Amino acid sequence: MTRMKMMQNKIYESFSAEDTFALGEKIAKASKPGDVILLNGDLGTGKTVFTKGFGKGLAIEEPVSSPTFTILQIYDSGRMPLYHFDVYRIADVEEMDEIGYEDYFYGQGVTLIEWASLIEEILPEKRTEITIEKDIEKGVDYRKITVEWREK
Repeated sequence: MTRMKMMQNKIYESFSAEDTFALGEKIAKASKPGDVILLNGDLGTGKTVFTKGFGKGLAIEEPVSSPTFTILQIYDSGRMPLYHFDVYRIADVEEMDEIGYEDYFYGQGVTLIEWASLIEEILPEKRTEITIEKDIEKGVDYRKITVEWREK
């Protein structure tokens, strides 16, 4: 069994969609080619808002949206390509082979994957895991965003 070592763990508090967007933008500005980012969170937690901010941080010119029905959306107008996967509708991990996921995971851009737990067995060991959680007791717009940098 491979052991994952947590390199860093940072918790951010977001009190608005603008905060979540800004964090996505900040993390994108620090990203480099070959980075794989897993984006976890229930429906409605702000994954798309985060991703739009991420796109802005990469200076992507076109509108960024969730690829829920297409599985993969490629944006190449920024400082490096963004490969945005939403694997919620993947029935079998073999579908990722058909897409040629390795070309993206290990390519010249940054890969952002929503619902990554569905394809756990093919994920690289070196990755960033971002989890967005609601806490209604702290407010309807409140989000706890945990960022973990991991590698073998």
